[in-house]
Amino acid sequence: MIYENELVSVEIESSEAPWVKIFTKRKIKEFSECTPEEKIEIFRIIDITEKSMLEYFNADKINIASFGNVLPHVHWHVMARFEQDSYFPEPMWGAKQRESQLDLPSFEVFFIQLGEQL
Repeated sequence: MIYENELVSVEIESSEAPWVKIFTKRKIKEFSECTPEEKIEIFRIIDITEKSMLEYFNADKINIASFGNVLPHVHWHVMARFEQDSYFPEPMWGAKQRESQLDLPSFEVFFIQLGEQL
């Protein structure tokens, strides 16, 4: 966990590329069930996370996704993507395309800095 408040929590997803998940604290299945405050908070965090990933990692692209087929709890994925990651241009859970050629700055430092920004 890198951040939490009364509405949401932000967790690290272990991966070769920087990836966080934003969860609502309430156990709800659909974004439409979120309160206006929860929606604003989710998008505030997505915005800060995307900008931070672009600046810190110089990512080629940021992927943002929300689906809950396996885990039916509202959550969003924010992933920094690189043309040389193992899966690009496929999704991170797709078919591996190559061995990663990434040489990225410290994830640990990034996640600490992100938590401080949030």
